[in-house]
Amino acid sequence: MSYRSTMSGRATFAGLLRAEWTKLRSVRRWALALGALVVLTVLVALLSAAGSNRVRSDDGGGGGQPAVVDNSVQDGGAFTHRTLTGDGTAQAQVTAQDASHEWAKAGLMLRAGEAHGSPYAALVVTPGHGVRLVSTVDDEIAGGTGGAPRWLKLERAGPTVTGYESADGTDWRQVGSVQLDDLPRDVLVGVYAGSAQRVEVVRQFGGESVDGRMTTGRATFAQVTVTGEGTDEWRTRDGEPADVAGQVTLTGEGDLGPDLFAEDVTNMTLTGILVGLIAVVAVAVLFVTAEYRRGMILTTFAATPRRGRVLAAKAVVLGGATLVAGTVAALTAYLIATPILASKGMPTRSLGDPEVLRAVLGTGPMVAAIALFSLGVAALFRRSTPAIAVVLLLLLVPQIVATGLPVAAAVWLDRLTPAAGFAIQQTVTRYDTAIDPLPGFAVLCCYAAVVLALAAWRLRRRDA
Repeated sequence: MSYRSTMSGRATFAGLLRAEWTKLRSVRRWALALGALVVLTVLVALLSAAGSNRVRSDDGGGGGQPAVVDNSVQDGGAFTHRTLTGDGTAQAQVTAQDASHEWAKAGLMLRAGEAHGSPYAALVVTPGHGVRLVSTVDDEIAGGTGGAPRWLKLERAGPTVTGYESADGTDWRQVGSVQLDDLPRDVLVGVYAGSAQRVEVVRQFGGESVDGRMTTGRATFAQVTVTGEGTDEWRTRDGEPADVAGQVTLTGEGDLGPDLFAEDVTNMTLTGILVGLIAVVAVAVLFVTAEYRRGMILTTFAATPRRGRVLAAKAVVLGGATLVAGTVAALTAYLIATPILASKGMPTRSLGDPEVLRAVLGTGPMVAAIALFSLGVAALFRRSTPAIAVVLLLLLVPQIVATGLPVAAAVWLDRLTPAAGFAIQQTVTRYDTAIDPLPGFAVLCCYAAVVLALAAWRLRRRDA
């Protein structure tokens, strides 16, 4: 008896799924609305790509076709270096440094190669924040306070790079160590000078403008030495021969580290989802409210008295359909818009990049979660207009209003509303990033789960 009851329950739910799928696909405008999600997403991506333009970087290009570099990483400044083979030590005294910016940097750097974004570790002195050990793999490690003059030393032992500082070149204090995995045997090591941009951000409702002004760092070094195997030939970043005997002065623009004001180009290709979501929300709401308006819900509940199962069947069918539509929309938009953006010199990234893959393929689950959230709200309100208004208010208004608020307020608005789910599409960490991708998606899922649970509870306790 228990086995038969279980099988009967499964068959009943399977029948519910078939019934709800029939409802969804038989209403032509609902099917067209899901198709509109794909069309609108791709269309907006194309328009955005066609209107974008960027001057190409000259790093690493050849044959009149300069390379496009990763704009999420800053890798500027002057670097005079030689080759170090295997383990070794670099040492220098920063005798003077211009206060071009509180985060201007002057010191020693060891890096895997000349390419933009190559793994590096740098021990630098700054005018406003003392000594810092910075790298591509770890957060900054703070050393002593105060600026130049200061002695600095970098030691390499396999993949480990350790920084030391001294006031007199005799008594050394360890600043910290970083682990640079896959560091090649031959690396570049030398003296570095750079200075960060002065950035002015104007935030207004619906958008922002970022204006950056370059500053020029200037530093003087003395007693520059490198011990270990390798060439004794010193060169600048431009490949010109350099002499570090005696005193050497470097002048450079640009900084090291993540660019907190970079454009998220991958996210740009997916912004059309915001427009397409209006159609998805409308379908999700009408999937419930249309039955209430026409009185068909009475027939449904008469056939299936366990109302929670009806809501569950609607959620499974709607979630599956929107998952597929959202994934197709995002993947198509990315594949079509990315080559156009690349041809215009925008710093595009491959779909094989884990962050890009997560952003593109994560869009489908995000769309499905928003559809389920809308379904739950519709089941609570039972009327189309207020349900659609509430969902769009919670999803889209934060995206518009946040840019007109102070950053701290905008961050909390994004974190606490279902709009946090859009974080799944971000691939660049910016100054105004509110929440990481997976926690943001989790916030959206929590909203959907809570609303659906409330809707199921209310269905069981209220007449149709």
